[in-house]
Amino acid sequence: MSDLQDLYQTIILDHNRRPRNYGTLEGATARRHDRNPACGDEIVLELKVENDLIADVRFTSEGCAVSRASASIMTQTVKGKSRAEAERLFGQFHELVTGTLAPTPQEARALGEMAAFSGVSRFPIRVKCASMAWHSLRNAMREETAGA
Repeated sequence: MSDLQDLYQTIILDHNRRPRNYGTLEGATARRHDRNPACGDEIVLELKVENDLIADVRFTSEGCAVSRASASIMTQTVKGKSRAEAERLFGQFHELVTGTLAPTPQEARALGEMAAFSGVSRFPIRVKCASMAWHSLRNAMREETAGA
Protein backbone atom coordinates (compact mmCIF):
# COMPACT_ATOMS: atom_id res chain seq x y z
CA MET A 1 0.00 0.00 0.00
CA SER A 2 1.35 3.43 -0.86
CA ASP A 3 1.93 6.16 1.70
CA LEU A 4 -0.99 8.10 0.23
CA GLN A 5 -3.32 5.10 0.52
CA ASP A 6 -2.18 4.62 4.13
CA LEU A 7 -2.94 8.27 4.85
CA TYR A 8 -6.39 7.98 3.26
CA GLN A 9 -7.14 4.84 5.26
CA THR A 10 -6.05 6.63 8.45
CA ILE A 11 -8.35 9.58 7.67
CA ILE A 12 -11.34 7.28 7.11
CA LEU A 13 -10.66 5.29 10.27
CA ASP A 14 -10.26 8.48 12.33
CA HIS A 15 -13.55 9.94 11.09
CA ASN A 16 -15.28 6.62 11.76
CA ARG A 17 -13.98 6.43 15.33
CA ARG A 18 -14.43 10.14 16.11
CA PRO A 19 -17.09 11.46 13.73
CA ARG A 20 -17.33 15.24 13.55
CA ASN A 21 -20.69 17.01 13.81
CA TYR A 22 -22.26 13.85 15.22
CA GLY A 23 -25.56 14.17 17.05
CA THR A 24 -28.86 15.96 16.69
CA LEU A 25 -29.27 19.58 15.61
CA GLU A 26 -31.51 21.90 17.58
CA GLY A 27 -33.52 24.19 15.31
CA ALA A 28 -32.88 22.23 12.11
CA THR A 29 -34.66 23.58 9.03
CA ALA A 30 -34.40 20.23 7.20
CA ARG A 31 -34.16 16.61 8.31
CA ARG A 32 -33.52 13.58 6.16
CA HIS A 33 -33.53 9.88 7.11
CA ASP A 34 -32.04 7.48 4.57
CA ARG A 35 -31.14 3.81 4.59
CA ASN A 36 -29.24 1.57 2.21
CA PRO A 37 -31.18 -1.72 2.36
CA ALA A 38 -28.40 -3.59 0.54
CA CYS A 39 -25.93 -3.17 3.41
CA GLY A 40 -27.88 -1.71 6.33
CA ASP A 41 -26.18 1.71 6.46
CA GLU A 42 -28.51 4.32 7.90
CA ILE A 43 -28.24 8.07 8.40
CA VAL A 44 -30.28 10.89 9.86
CA LEU A 45 -29.01 14.20 8.53
CA GLU A 46 -30.14 17.55 9.89
CA LEU A 47 -29.43 20.97 8.37
CA LYS A 48 -29.87 24.53 9.48
CA VAL A 49 -29.97 26.80 6.44
CA GLU A 50 -29.88 30.55 6.97
CA ASN A 51 -29.74 33.10 4.14
CA ASP A 52 -28.90 30.35 1.63
CA LEU A 53 -25.91 29.18 3.71
CA ILE A 54 -25.58 25.88 5.51
CA ALA A 55 -25.16 27.39 8.95
CA ASP A 56 -24.95 24.00 10.65
CA VAL A 57 -25.22 20.32 9.79
CA ARG A 58 -25.20 17.25 12.01
CA PHE A 59 -25.84 13.56 11.59
CA THR A 60 -26.38 10.29 13.40
CA SER A 61 -25.73 6.99 11.71
CA GLU A 62 -25.43 3.24 11.89
CA GLY A 63 -23.28 1.38 9.45
CA CYS A 64 -19.83 0.80 8.08
CA ALA A 65 -16.70 2.91 8.52
CA VAL A 66 -16.86 4.24 4.97
CA SER A 67 -20.42 5.50 5.43
CA ARG A 68 -19.81 7.17 8.79
CA ALA A 69 -16.48 8.70 7.74
CA SER A 70 -18.02 10.07 4.56
CA ALA A 71 -20.84 11.72 6.55
CA SER A 72 -18.34 13.20 8.99
CA ILE A 73 -16.13 14.63 6.25
CA MET A 74 -19.17 15.86 4.31
CA THR A 75 -20.46 17.82 7.31
CA GLN A 76 -17.09 19.51 7.79
CA THR A 77 -16.82 20.28 4.10
CA VAL A 78 -20.23 21.88 3.56
CA LYS A 79 -20.69 23.78 6.82
CA GLY A 80 -20.72 27.50 6.05
CA LYS A 81 -21.10 26.92 2.31
CA SER A 82 -23.95 28.13 0.10
CA ARG A 83 -26.38 25.66 -1.41
CA ALA A 84 -24.69 26.17 -4.80
CA GLU A 85 -21.26 25.44 -3.31
CA ALA A 86 -22.60 22.33 -1.57
CA GLU A 87 -24.14 21.17 -4.86
CA ARG A 88 -20.78 21.67 -6.61
CA LEU A 89 -19.03 19.69 -3.86
CA PHE A 90 -21.63 16.94 -4.23
CA GLY A 91 -20.73 16.73 -7.93
CA GLN A 92 -17.01 16.55 -7.21
CA PHE A 93 -17.48 13.87 -4.57
CA HIS A 94 -19.74 11.83 -6.84
CA GLU A 95 -17.17 11.98 -9.64
CA LEU A 96 -14.45 11.02 -7.16
CA VAL A 97 -16.17 7.89 -5.81
CA THR A 98 -17.43 6.73 -9.20
CA GLY A 99 -13.97 7.06 -10.76
CA THR A 100 -14.89 9.84 -13.19
CA LEU A 101 -12.46 12.15 -11.39
CA ALA A 102 -8.94 10.86 -10.89
CA PRO A 103 -7.36 13.78 -9.06
CA THR A 104 -3.81 14.88 -9.59
CA PRO A 105 -1.85 15.46 -6.37
CA GLN A 106 -2.66 19.18 -6.61
CA GLU A 107 -6.38 18.48 -7.12
CA ALA A 108 -6.32 16.00 -4.23
CA ARG A 109 -4.92 18.70 -1.94
CA ALA A 110 -7.73 21.05 -3.05
CA LEU A 111 -10.29 18.33 -2.25
CA GLY A 112 -8.97 18.07 1.29
CA GLU A 113 -10.15 15.05 3.26
CA MET A 114 -12.70 14.22 0.54
CA ALA A 115 -9.73 12.86 -1.44
CA ALA A 116 -9.56 9.95 1.02
CA PHE A 117 -12.43 8.42 -0.96
CA SER A 118 -10.59 8.45 -4.29
CA GLY A 119 -10.03 4.68 -4.15
CA VAL A 120 -13.68 3.81 -3.51
CA SER A 121 -14.39 3.43 -7.23
CA ARG A 122 -12.27 0.27 -7.20
CA PHE A 123 -14.87 -1.27 -4.86
CA PRO A 124 -18.26 -0.67 -6.52
CA ILE A 125 -20.17 -2.06 -3.54
CA ARG A 126 -18.69 0.76 -1.39
CA VAL A 127 -19.75 3.60 -3.71
CA LYS A 128 -23.24 3.68 -2.16
CA CYS A 129 -21.72 3.56 1.33
CA ALA A 130 -19.54 6.56 0.57
CA SER A 131 -22.16 8.58 -1.29
CA MET A 132 -25.25 8.01 0.90
CA ALA A 133 -24.62 11.01 3.19
CA TRP A 134 -24.01 13.24 0.18
CA HIS A 135 -27.28 12.16 -1.44
CA SER A 136 -29.02 12.80 1.89
CA LEU A 137 -27.55 16.30 1.92
CA ARG A 138 -28.68 17.00 -1.63
CA ASN A 139 -32.20 15.75 -0.92
CA ALA A 140 -32.42 17.63 2.39
CA MET A 141 -31.41 20.87 0.65
CA ARG A 142 -34.05 20.31 -2.05
CA GLU A 143 -36.73 19.54 0.53
CA GLU A 144 -35.72 22.56 2.61
CA THR A 145 -36.01 24.79 -0.44
CA ALA A 146 -39.40 23.32 -1.38
CA GLY A 147 -40.67 23.90 2.16
CA ALA A 148 -39.46 27.50 2.35
